[in-house]
Amino acid sequence: MSVEFDVVIDSPDGLSVDMQTGLQTLQGVSDAVRSISQAILDEGSVPERLTHASNVRTSLMETFEGSYGQVFSLELFNEELNRELQVIGKPVFAELISYFLNDALYQTKDVVSPKAQEVLKRLNDKSEAISQQLRKSILVKIHKVPSIFGYEVKIRHRLGNHRKILGEFTQETAKVLVAKESRDRVNLRVSITRLNINTGNGRFLIEGATEIVAFGFGSGYKFIAAPAKKKISENLSYNNTVASEAWRVLEIAATKIERRDGKILKYIIKEVHGD
Repeated sequence: MSVEFDVVIDSPDGLSVDMQTGLQTLQGVSDAVRSISQAILDEGSVPERLTHASNVRTSLMETFEGSYGQVFSLELFNEELNRELQVIGKPVFAELISYFLNDALYQTKDVVSPKAQEVLKRLNDKSEAISQQLRKSILVKIHKVPSIFGYEVKIRHRLGNHRKILGEFTQETAKVLVAKESRDRVNLRVSITRLNINTGNGRFLIEGATEIVAFGFGSGYKFIAAPAKKKISENLSYNNTVASEAWRVLEIAATKIERRDGKILKYIIKEVHGD
């Protein structure tokens, strides 16, 4: 069983892409799809090294006209992995790949299908390990073309005549690669607006701010103390039933994951005050 994808480099007409740079981006795309796929389909740990002997491989297929692009497929050389993919289904599998590509860039998108939620629930804290592995070097490779030439790179799922964008990589997303978590904690009053208990990712509004921001938990949601979980759950439940003007606040201590230019990508909750 195979799953078809393509990678597109949106370069202006007549402008070329250095072959070495382009190949590094293609290698990064291949590594990303293989790493995520193996982690989802195999009950083992997140792979740190990918070899030609792996049961999860990518194969080059035909190219296509237009911007620089390459069609490729994910090939599974193991019956158990093939059965697992069949159970999940190709559309949901592609949805999960998109989730991890975006999560690794701190651009967490909602996973809407129940089947995808089931897989994330099974992965539990392994989800964060997948995103961390992507940030180590794989995303650096994918961003070679955006960083050097400024061209956007897209990874798409191909299913029949349908093309769905799974991830987009630009000079702006490349800035995430040098983001770091601060050592200092900040005390905040926040209103929880969204939480996925399977991944530990959520959204909250800081008191006095206008923009809802992402948050997570450094040790994984399942390791959070029960009293803290209760406070978070109660705050979320209440805020989902009233207008934003009436949202309740929760006092927390958190660290910030921010880029070099100071833009905060995500808050990591360390403590819920009063729990």
